Amino acid sequence: MKERLEALQAEALQELQGVAGPQELGELRIKYLGKKGALTEILRGMGALSAEERPAVGEVANRVRGAIEAVIEEKAAAYRRAETELRLRSETIDVTLPGSALPTGAVHPLNKVAQEIEDIFIGLGYTIAEGPEVETDYYNFEALNLPKDHPARDMQDSFYITDEILMRTQTSPVQIRAMKAMNGKSPLKVICPGKVYRRDDDDATHSFQFNQVEGLVVGKGIRMSDLKGTLLQFVQEMFGKQARIRLRPSFFPFTEPSAEVDVTCSQCGGSGCRMCKQTGWLEILGCGMVHPKVLEAGGYDPEEVTGFAFGMGIERIALLKYGIDDIRHFYAGDLRFLSQFERM
Repeated sequence: MKERLEALQAEALQELQGVAGPQELGELRIKYLGKKGALTEILRGMGALSAEERPAVGEVANRVRGAIEAVIEEKAAAYRRAETELRLRSETIDVTLPGSALPTGAVHPLNKVAQEIEDIFIGLGYTIAEGPEVETDYYNFEALNLPKDHPARDMQDSFYITDEILMRTQTSPVQIRAMKAMNGKSPLKVICPGKVYRRDDDDATHSFQFNQVEGLVVGKGIRMSDLKGTLLQFVQEMFGKQARIRLRPSFFPFTEPSAEVDVTCSQCGGSGCRMCKQTGWLEILGCGMVHPKVLEAGGYDPEEVTGFAFGMGIERIALLKYGIDDIRHFYAGDLRFLSQFERM
C-alpha cells in the first residue's frame, strides 16, 4: 500500500505540473483528494492491514496528501495573484482625469413659489405663523363665523377624525390662534402657510391636499384700500410690475365685505387668450375685511380695531406664474417636468 501511495503522489505531482488553469486545477483536486478520489480509494483498503502496519501506512498517506495539497494551494495562489493583477490593469483609473458630474437636485416649484410669497410679505413687515394640520371644529369653522349648521361648510367638506377633530380645510385657524396669542394687542401682521385638506376629486385644478397661504392684518384704522394696495404690491412682485388687479364682490363667512381678486393674464397681458378664456383676467385669491365676529373670537374688540384677510393656493399661483395647465404635474415626481424649474 505504501508503494501505491508513493506512486499516486508521483502521478499527481507530475499531472499538476502541466495544469492549464484554475478549472483544471479544481478537477485534479477532486480527482486525487475528493471523497471519491484516488487517495480515498487507496485508504479504503486500510481495514485489511494489521494493527502494526496501519500507523506507518497512515503516516505515508498524510505525507502524500500534504504534498499534493501544498502544490495545489501554491498553484491556486498563483492563479489568484494573476487574476488580481489582470483586473488591476484592466480597471486602472487615471485620477488626474476630471470627475463625472453627479446630477444635482433643485427646489421644487411649489417650494420655490412658497418661498417667494414668504419673502414678499416678510419684506412688507409680516411674520410667519404656523399651526396644526389636525384641527378642532371650533378653530377650523366656529371661530371663523361658520357654526355647525352653516351651509358654507359644504364647500369645505373635509376629512373628519371625530365629530370635533378634522384635517384643516384652510390655514385660517392659524389666524385665530395668532390673534388669541396677542391678547388683544395690535397691530398684528401675519401670513399662515401650510397644507390643507378637502374632500375633492383630483383633476387638473383640484386636489384633496394642497398648499395655502393666508394673511391677516389687525389694527386701528385698517381699511379696504390698505388691502387693495397690499395685494397690488404682492402681484407686481410675483408677476411683474405690469400686473394689475381687480376686485369682484363675493361672499365669505369670515370677511365682510368680501372680494375675489383677479390678476391680468400673464400669458397675454390682458388682451385675451385661451388661458384666460379671452377675458384678460385670471382669478388668483379671495379676501375681505375681517368679520366682527371673527375679531371677537380672536380676542379683539371690533369697535376698536379692524382688519383684513386674504388667502391663496400656492399651486394656483404656480400654475399662473409658470403657465402650467394641470396641478397633478406638481405631485407626479416626473423629472422631465421638475427639471424645467432648475434655473428659474
